[in-house]
Amino acid sequence: MGAWMLIAFDSTQQALRTEMLLEFLDIEIDICPTPKEITAGCALSIHFPAKEVELVKRTIIDEQVEIRGIFEQHENEYVLVKM
Repeated sequence: MGAWMLIAFDSTQQALRTEMLLEFLDIEIDICPTPKEITAGCALSIHFPAKEVELVKRTIIDEQVEIRGIFEQHENEYVLVKM
């Protein structure tokens, strides 16, 4: 299994919209609880393969999805990735 990244949201509506968009693109995703280390307004986050990060970023920008951020997990902490 390769590296995974995480998208955190401020609203459930945006999380569900992103889930639909990424599934449409056949990107393997996993809906999960937002880690307690990340402050976000929504309890749902999406894990996705790190190899898909550029397509995910482009989709978020093109579709004007509102997110808290995209994060990489490094040991026990999450690091925000620049858009």
